[in-house]
Amino acid sequence: MNTHLAAVTQIAVPFLWLGMVLAISFLETPLKFRAPGITVPLGLGIGRLVFRALNVAELALAVTLTLTLLASNAGKVNLGGIVTTVLIAIWTLLVIQVAVLRPRLDRRVRHLIQGQSPPRSHHHLAYIAAECAKIVLLPALGILLADRLLP
Repeated sequence: MNTHLAAVTQIAVPFLWLGMVLAISFLETPLKFRAPGITVPLGLGIGRLVFRALNVAELALAVTLTLTLLASNAGKVNLGGIVTTVLIAIWTLLVIQVAVLRPRLDRRVRHLIQGQSPPRSHHHLAYIAAECAKIVLLPALGILLADRLLP
């Protein structure tokens, strides 16, 4: 990969990803339920689709960023350092959200859409906490990469 393109990708991806998380999790999601005619079941159904799409996009961005970093470090194995630590933390949060929390939230939403009253759950708060951690870690990663790559 062209080194200039790799550098631009490494800097742009964390900030693009941050924008997506902020726009969906902290803007679209709460506003959706204030729209005229949106019922709770309809809003929850829309939310399931939107978060599934967001998670797919996040996984694509995480893979792109990871592969770009690995390719730009080819021959220079450096698995330590703050950039690697932050990237691993972001990957960990994303995997927990996608593989652990979202399936449980999806089950709960299905029950709510069907008119059932499932027991209370803290999974939603855990998902929000992970989103909050990502909105701290993503710009930190972008700044670290920009500092490393820009003259």
